[in-house]
Amino acid sequence: MLGELMPKTLDGQLTMEKTPSYFVTKEVPGRIHAMSKDTKLIVVVRDPVTRAISDYTQTRSKKPDIPSFEILTFKNTTLNIIDSSWSAVQIGMYAKHLERWLRFFPISQLLFVSGERLISDPAGEMARAQHFLGLRREVTHKHFHFNPTKGFPCLKRPDSNSKPHCLGKTKGRAHPNIHPEVIKRLRDFYRPFNRKFYHMTGQDFGWD
Repeated sequence: MLGELMPKTLDGQLTMEKTPSYFVTKEVPGRIHAMSKDTKLIVVVRDPVTRAISDYTQTRSKKPDIPSFEILTFKNTTLNIIDSSWSAVQIGMYAKHLERWLRFFPISQLLFVSGERLISDPAGEMARAQHFLGLRREVTHKHFHFNPTKGFPCLKRPDSNSKPHCLGKTKGRAHPNIHPEVIKRLRDFYRPFNRKFYHMTGQDFGWD
């Protein structure tokens, strides 16, 4: 079914499809492998604690009456037991999700892009992506313009005076203030998952 939805690709072309939930949805690795075992996958990952807070911030912008981040984070607030079934927490358990993908694809067919470096050094991360896909390095530092208001890089045409293309209004929202003890508990919770993920990918993302 997925193969039928993808556009036809000519020789010399690469077809790309972007759906963030693919990496964390259990059935997806098998379905994509059945469609094409040669598929290459690019996954942007970021500090799971920051990611969880950002996820919550996005949800709260649509549902302002939801409970606080602290309440949703803990299954048992007295014992400080993290609720790993809450999607905002579960998604950041990257090693657990990667294990499913490695049942179908070798690690050489997956590229993990650092969300932090994508902001601080977008050209460098794009160079890695182009190399991974077997493309000439067409996108360089000349294609990026930093937006100090949002704190994110924007795309621009180096040979044009047109306005840079920046991320939408939903990006760069101010995060709520989270109690430092909650942050510490989350960091402790994610640490073993992070270290396993570093080992599996051969990359240290520096989240600890």
